Amino acid sequence: MAGLSFCGNNVTKNAYSVDTGMLNNGCFVDALNLVPHVFLLFITFPILFIGWGSQSSKVQIHHNTWLHFPGHNLRWILTFTLLFVHVCEIAEGIVSNNSFLPCFSMDTNHLHLFMPAFMGFIAATTSVVYYHNIETSNFPKLLLALFIYWVLAFITKSIKLWKFAEYGVGVLHLRFCITALLVVLYGLLMAVEINVIRVRRYVFFANPQKVKPPEDLQDLGVRFLQPFVNLLSKATYWWMNPLIIGAHKRPIELKKIGKLPIAMRALTNYLKLKDAYEDQRNAEDPEKAPSIWRSMYRAFGRPILLSSTFRYLADLLGFAGPLCIYGIVEHLNKKPVKEGSVYFMSSNELLQNTSVLAVLLFLALVLQRTFLQASYYVTIETGINLRGALLAMIYNKILRLSTSNMSMGEMTLGQINNLVAIETNQLMWFLFLCPNLWAMPVQIVMGVILLYYLLGTSALIGASVIVLLAPVQYLIATKLADTQKSTLDQSTERLKKTTEILKGIKLLKLYAWENIFCDSVEDTRGKELTSLRTFALYTSMSIFMNAAIPIAAVLVTFVSHALINKSKPSSSEAFAALALFHILVTPLFLLSTVVRFAVKAMVSLIPLYPVQVNGGFFTWGSNLSTLSDINICIPTGQLTMIVGQVGCGKSSLLLAMLGEMQTLSGKVYWSNKNRYSVGYATQKSWLLNATVEDNITFGSPFNKQRYKTVIDACSLQPDVDLLPFGDQTEIGERGINLSGGQRQRICVARALYQNTNIVFLDDPFSALDIHLSDHLMQEGILKFLQDDKRTVVLVTHKLQYLIHADWIIAMKDGSVLREGTLKDIQTHDVELYEHWKTLMNRQDQELEKIDNCQTALERKTLRRAFYSREAKNQVDDDEEGEMHCQHCISYKLSSIPWRVCWQYLSSGGFLMVFLMVFSKLLKHSVMVAIDYWLVSLTPTMCLCGVLLFIILCGAGIALCLITSLTVEFLGLSAATNLHHNLLNKIIHAPIRFFDVTPLGQILNRFSADTNIIDQHIPPTLESLTRSTLLCLSAIGVIAFVTPSFLIALIPLAVSFYFIQKYFRVASKDLQDLDDSTQLPLLCHFSETAEGLTTIRAFRHESRFKQKMLELTDTNNTAYLFLSAANRWLEVRTDYLGAVIVLTAAVASIWSSGKNLPSSMVGLGLTYALTVTNYLNWVVRNLADLEVQMAAVKKVNSFLSTESENYEGSMDTTQVPEDWPQHGEIKIQDLCVRYDPLLKPVLKHVNAYINPGQKVGICGRTGSGKSSLSLAFFNMVDVFEGRIIIDGIDICKLPLQTLRSRLSIILQDPVLFSGSIRFNLDPERTCTDDRLWEALEIAQLKNMVKALSGGLDAVVTEGGENFSVGQRQLFCLARAFVRKSSILIMDEATASIDMATENVLQKVVMTAFADRTVVTIAHLVSSILEAEQVLVFSAGQLVECDSAVNLLAQQDSLFSVLVRTHK
Repeated sequence: MAGLSFCGNNVTKNAYSVDTGMLNNGCFVDALNLVPHVFLLFITFPILFIGWGSQSSKVQIHHNTWLHFPGHNLRWILTFTLLFVHVCEIAEGIVSNNSFLPCFSMDTNHLHLFMPAFMGFIAATTSVVYYHNIETSNFPKLLLALFIYWVLAFITKSIKLWKFAEYGVGVLHLRFCITALLVVLYGLLMAVEINVIRVRRYVFFANPQKVKPPEDLQDLGVRFLQPFVNLLSKATYWWMNPLIIGAHKRPIELKKIGKLPIAMRALTNYLKLKDAYEDQRNAEDPEKAPSIWRSMYRAFGRPILLSSTFRYLADLLGFAGPLCIYGIVEHLNKKPVKEGSVYFMSSNELLQNTSVLAVLLFLALVLQRTFLQASYYVTIETGINLRGALLAMIYNKILRLSTSNMSMGEMTLGQINNLVAIETNQLMWFLFLCPNLWAMPVQIVMGVILLYYLLGTSALIGASVIVLLAPVQYLIATKLADTQKSTLDQSTERLKKTTEILKGIKLLKLYAWENIFCDSVEDTRGKELTSLRTFALYTSMSIFMNAAIPIAAVLVTFVSHALINKSKPSSSEAFAALALFHILVTPLFLLSTVVRFAVKAMVSLIPLYPVQVNGGFFTWGSNLSTLSDINICIPTGQLTMIVGQVGCGKSSLLLAMLGEMQTLSGKVYWSNKNRYSVGYATQKSWLLNATVEDNITFGSPFNKQRYKTVIDACSLQPDVDLLPFGDQTEIGERGINLSGGQRQRICVARALYQNTNIVFLDDPFSALDIHLSDHLMQEGILKFLQDDKRTVVLVTHKLQYLIHADWIIAMKDGSVLREGTLKDIQTHDVELYEHWKTLMNRQDQELEKIDNCQTALERKTLRRAFYSREAKNQVDDDEEGEMHCQHCISYKLSSIPWRVCWQYLSSGGFLMVFLMVFSKLLKHSVMVAIDYWLVSLTPTMCLCGVLLFIILCGAGIALCLITSLTVEFLGLSAATNLHHNLLNKIIHAPIRFFDVTPLGQILNRFSADTNIIDQHIPPTLESLTRSTLLCLSAIGVIAFVTPSFLIALIPLAVSFYFIQKYFRVASKDLQDLDDSTQLPLLCHFSETAEGLTTIRAFRHESRFKQKMLELTDTNNTAYLFLSAANRWLEVRTDYLGAVIVLTAAVASIWSSGKNLPSSMVGLGLTYALTVTNYLNWVVRNLADLEVQMAAVKKVNSFLSTESENYEGSMDTTQVPEDWPQHGEIKIQDLCVRYDPLLKPVLKHVNAYINPGQKVGICGRTGSGKSSLSLAFFNMVDVFEGRIIIDGIDICKLPLQTLRSRLSIILQDPVLFSGSIRFNLDPERTCTDDRLWEALEIAQLKNMVKALSGGLDAVVTEGGENFSVGQRQLFCLARAFVRKSSILIMDEATASIDMATENVLQKVVMTAFADRTVVTIAHLVSSILEAEQVLVFSAGQLVECDSAVNLLAQQDSLFSVLVRTHK
């Protein structure tokens, strides 16, 4: 047995002889090469283990002291290269030593062949650890030790190289090449060290340079450290460890991920993109639009090129796998032939060693995966930077949109949301896949070349299959993109209809139109499902092609090889070829994906730049003038009132002055001081999703005294007192948890609070009763604003306030009828003045201070809204995962929601589930059988073997198609059923459900969650099952080939378990953060689009831009961390896969001595390579499925909502066709509540209404008036007593019958997109004559006739192309169309002027002369002619008599209301 000796001991020659000179002894030169390594270890170990060991906290250095010395990245790259060369040197030395290779015959081990290399490896590792610690502690003087080391190492290696050259050892010898490489590397590292000395001036200079950390790292809020950590941490995402491991103990919150570095912020990237865009503008041709693609390339091209470089390196290293398998199988059990001296072998000889090949395979896989993940990260970071820049650019465009773009439907909220949520993401994803565009062709060409090298002509025939089928793939990819666009259009349309239904759900239920609108949504959903079915088919074809092409290529290749060469290829050739075909799967798969995203990206770019800012015309986008011949002057510091009938252009005049309309001619002049900012309260109240205080201060500094004065002036203090957290209470989406009057007063308070010289108030009294209107007029406008000498422009229908006006502008049909003071108009236009005089109330009494019952009643109303919502939220928290405390309690229990998965699968149908599972198992069994065929056949090919191979391949291709189809159509079936059930549950839910559930939450179920169920879960499920079965079949094959592999599998499985365990928890947290930070961003865009006029009037564009940038950065931070977490996982699973390959290779080489066929080794290694590709996808897909199943869980939580009892106890046949024919109403001991958990809102009400009687209902806010109107329709819980209409108890009637026989006009006008005909008669049961009659009664006939299309004229979303007053008139016409014997008017005239209101009251009295009319009074004066008046207070009927009798009683509540409210 050979002994140990540094130089070895040869009997013929003394290895230690120095007769010819010491440097001529090779062993002495090798010993000399040990000196620098020993020196470094001797110097650095005490510093590392004593200096830092005593202060272990310094190892976990805080990132604010993180510095990079000059040449940081170059040093790390050179050091890693040095380590790799040392590994090659060790391998060469060991193979050269005969004690490790029995084929050589030497006396003793020659340690000098590999020990210096081994020590060099340790020294290089130590150098980088030492450098890292020196750098993070910013103590450069200690780098002198490294400088000395590089100098010594360079000198000793140069001596060795010189001696090699002297003795004729040249480039044909591997050891010479390795030594030359080491000399170059040591020289470069020495140069890097000299550069650090030169820049930092720390050794030979009197004044060393003081360096501060980067600006980002001085900000402790910056937690995203990827740009600042060292190269090893960058490559392995080691800096993410504390976050990911910590997530298992404590959930990741926003403050934990901090802020983005400056270079990644939206503003930085927006300026970069904007500069690149503007630089293209040509002075010679200024009209030519710059190219957005070129701008993107100039701004973000450099990192994409870097990513592409990484991708090329990764792809080239990917081919090392098949080549190493070829070498291992080829040279297994073969003894290498020694060529020349044992000390100086060639590289070929080294690469014929199977152990060396196994190590090289491992290193190549590690490097390949590192470069691949680096490429992914760089593109993702660049994509996120681009998205931030585009969002900022879009936001700037939105801020410059003209109001006509929105009101005329040219740009809708849906389009803006689509632009922000989908289109920018499409561009981002396209950028992610960019490197594949030029990497894939190279990968395919390289693969084909290697296949030709292995198999000759047959490989080209196999490759031709890929080439011939490529156009088919392209066709499928383009069809897929077209179908995706069509699906998106249908999805947008469905969501638009669903949104309209949810916004107008109260009206739909009151009119019993739920099923009509539900069918409309179902029709659109049917079209969407048709697109989704086509999409699923093309997706299945795409998956099928990607799986089938390699099988077809293998089939054609090996059959043609058998026919051409009359034999089977060798095992090494077969399995290397098989591994190459497996590699080609990736570019083939990505080919269709990249094309699809390229098309999406091009489609996405189309809407980015048509978002235009149109100039100021006095029109809403057509050539017809909306306002004409406007010549007005607004006096400074005075109160100007604009009056006129509905639709005469009052609001348009304000918007024209604000520059929101297009100007056909003329000009609006402003003084700079005034136009800087205008206090503006819109007619349609607009609130931020923020606290009451934030809504009022609106970004202005908080002034306690001013704030309190404004609150009091707007009568908001009682409302604020009622809120759970006072003025710090967040008011929900568009203020839905507040009444219309409360929302309007907050908007007015905002205009009052701002320190602006001019204030525009657009009909601020429309949603207020006279009590609140008077207070606001006296305290807010006349006192607060006029005392400050502020210029006020007030649009109003309240003509009684004209006596307070300093200047009056009267409008008619879009032009100024008259302007001047009230006295001027009295003198010069007597007719107009007399007309006003008959309409307005001349009493100017000061408001009587009556009891404070209003506050108490409002308190109950608000509590009903807030506290019931809180109760609802507590129930929903578990499903929604919206409350942090819930998350804190349940984070440890994070696991795959198997129950929800089963609910999803069962929704798709049990037959489809069985088909999917069975076909998947059968497919993977056939795939293994195809590969095993390559092993089992003898070298002489027989016809039976070829036929069996063809049958197996054919079965595999067929099963690929079946499996892809079953998964996609299982998902489609589940999506169909879940959406159908959800829509029916929601639309038939009680109205209380919509009061306590935020609109955005319901919409999320129909938008984001439905989209996930439709398009995201099926591919995730397919990918998960495919990657899991591939990994399991691979591990099974490896274990079958080499059972000893199972021993190593245990620690590998444990490692995998912990990696996926930690990742899934962190990934779910980060995914939640990404989702939760995206919603405020989308809401901000929507809020901005809706409040454009207000924002621009206040000149708050910069504040809103800043908020948008902050929200974008917050969302991008979450997304970047999620991306970094994915890279963290993939690097670890890839390295784990590399270890599996190394273990399988070592086990195979070890087992080769036990008569293991080399073909079986090839099979095992080929499958081991597939594990590397698919292991991370198992975890990623598990994590994705866990997040995506939350959508199913949320939908299922809504499916448990109880529906209204539509059946009733009476059969429809028992109800007369003409019921109610008389309109007699008996209310007997009626008690009503909104929810069993809440107190009653009506208590023991008794009343009798005669057929055809005109009844008025009045009372203060919250007295129960509207609750009674809802009780008539059985919309609230009638828990005691009953309402009998024409002899039938309404609670026993089917709801559809009851509600379809009554008519109601609500306070808030609701119109749906479509035509005027559809809005008046969705059931399409009326003739045109009847519709025109209704329009004539509502005084809309002339206006509708003037429109293009007449009854079929377009109504845009929400009826935005009509004024608020016109919308209300359409609602009146809608009620007249039904011609029910009972009409209920719930404050229906709140938004129209007094003249129109009086006419309408007369029309109602005549058109419904023989019908019962119940009017809930907005103004008490409107029911003075009622035959019976019901007066409510605190939910009780306190007075019931005719108006005349009640007025005769001076102390009656009705008399008080008349005196104070008239």
